[in-house]
Amino acid sequence: MRQYTTTATSTGRDGRAFTSDGRLDLQMALQKELGGDGDGTNPEQLFAAGYAACFASAMQLVARKQKIDVSGMSVTAEVGLSPNGSGGFQLDVKLLAKLPDALSAETRQRLVETTHQVCPYSNATRGNIPVELTTV
Repeated sequence: MRQYTTTATSTGRDGRAFTSDGRLDLQMALQKELGGDGDGTNPEQLFAAGYAACFASAMQLVARKQKIDVSGMSVTAEVGLSPNGSGGFQLDVKLLAKLPDALSAETRQRLVETTHQVCPYSNATRGNIPVELTTV
């Protein structure tokens, strides 16, 4: 049973994207690197922001359950777009978790790997796109 549902509509890369509740309403634009003017948000930016936020929230949940203090942590998602060799495109993701200095390298790694099993974005992308996990 779903705990939450949302709806978003888009008219394309050079159009508009908006949610049914009106909280998100963005001008979209094709990236300059792909021949557009870049004067708007692109789907890869939205995916990066969503994945970073989701992974950070999942990490806070995992840390709380393991009684690990991750105050001041952040997650950065770098999303790449590349030709797939079949006329289409593919994504890849690098997630960088900035964690408190007091955590050992072993704790950081375990926390990130456990979070990767919990995060809905990680579960949705697993086996479909490469996701690289790093910590600092």
